[in-house]
Amino acid sequence: MDASLSALTNCEKLSLSTNCIEKIANLNGLKNLKILSLGRNNIKNLNGLEAVGDTLEELWISYNPLEKLKGIHVMKKLKVLYMSNNLVKEWAEFVKLADLPCLVDLVFVGNPLEEKYSSEGTWMDEASKRLPKLKKLDGTPVIKTEEDEGDGES
Repeated sequence: MDASLSALTNCEKLSLSTNCIEKIANLNGLKNLKILSLGRNNIKNLNGLEAVGDTLEELWISYNPLEKLKGIHVMKKLKVLYMSNNLVKEWAEFVKLADLPCLVDLVFVGNPLEEKYSSEGTWMDEASKRLPKLKKLDGTPVIKTEEDEGDGES
């Protein structure tokens, strides 16, 4: 991801999938970027996203060796996060997604955390409990029961 990217000031969707990219960088000039596709690279962390934190609505970052979600909190407008087939294995990392105020659609299938709890049959419940604003998880609508919505009825 070299400095020439900063010339793309009007770019709204950027696809850099399948490029052996190791670091997210040089996004500073992309003032209108809404969708960033970085799937099938070699990205190990989310450093560098702060440059598009105020505009990015969708991040497609599946099939990377991501274990940690440090830095995700800067994505204030992110609605869609496709991060299947990464290496996230701990709830402590997963709950960082709760810092995303607009996140409604998450694909997390194929991460060790999801695989463990799906095999036990509790993934949807456990994940949606930790991310109560989600509307769709792994392509399936999240159905809330009245007790989940709780506070409004008293």
